[in-house]
Amino acid sequence: MKRYDALAQELLVNPRVWLVTGAAGFIGSNLVEHLLGLGQAVVGLDNFATGHRHNLEEVKTLVSGEQWSRFTFIEGDIRNLEDCRHACQDVDHVLHQAALGSVPRSINDPITTDGTNIGGFLNMLVAARDAAVESFTYAASSSTYGDHPALPKVEANIGKPLSPYAVTKYVNELYADVFAKTYGFNTVGLRYFNVFGKRQDPDGAYAAVIPKWTAAMLQDEDVVVNGDGETSRDFCFVENAVQANLLAATADKNAKNEVYNVAVGDRTTLNELFGALQSALAENGKQYIKSPVYQDFRAGDVRHSQADIGKAVSKLGYSPEYRIAAGITKAMPWYIEDVN
Repeated sequence: MKRYDALAQELLVNPRVWLVTGAAGFIGSNLVEHLLGLGQAVVGLDNFATGHRHNLEEVKTLVSGEQWSRFTFIEGDIRNLEDCRHACQDVDHVLHQAALGSVPRSINDPITTDGTNIGGFLNMLVAARDAAVESFTYAASSSTYGDHPALPKVEANIGKPLSPYAVTKYVNELYADVFAKTYGFNTVGLRYFNVFGKRQDPDGAYAAVIPKWTAAMLQDEDVVVNGDGETSRDFCFVENAVQANLLAATADKNAKNEVYNVAVGDRTTLNELFGALQSALAENGKQYIKSPVYQDFRAGDVRHSQADIGKAVSKLGYSPEYRIAAGITKAMPWYIEDVN
């Protein structure tokens, strides 16, 4: 954490202007909260397609009035180039989080996923390039590894995509590479691995597994597992992702035009996750005694995922503070309050 701690101290005395796209979403709102807490000026862009106004309202309650006064919100759509240009004016660092996530959503509606994740991404690249921003950091995805079987996942070795969503995230990386070579515009891509934490939406068909299961347990509903429960993921607490974004944005030039895994370098099966959530709920006085309900594997899902984070550690100074158990412990009170 030494490098990140030093960066945080530096930002406190040398504030910058940051644009967070998808600011009302899960990761975006956590970035907004953290940046404001460090005394930064933040511009947020969101169209509320998947983000929520109440996420920003919650952030407002968690920072001081002076800090909140440094936040400017633009309701706009990354599919509209003029919205992107407006948001990029006088910005130093862009943290591009806006996207339509979810493999199942992309399978059900590949056109909208493509328009947002590829067309919107290209608009943001053009707007940020033309505004001559200092850095452009974007949310990539572990889905890019596709059907490549090796574990742990190393950035240079990817397979064929298994979903339209994975295609869009791979195209983002290709566009970023082309913009570096063609225009000299430097970017950093962060391949997130199953990020979880507060303000992650537990509702809807495309909810991520941790908030969805936790909400089901709190309401004494069945927990539905896709497959046999031995599918595994590298679950990454959101504060690790926040750290990676700030390190990437302020990294030296020799660390730019790269993609980095953002995870903890561990692997947890769905069955193990079920037990961990049960235990964390019990520690908060909530008992769940039902067994999980198993159903068919979900189309487009990879069987196992685990990151090699060595590149991010060596080139960015990334040092994930929270492994899955610590992250669940910290997030659980928020999940309980959200459901109640």
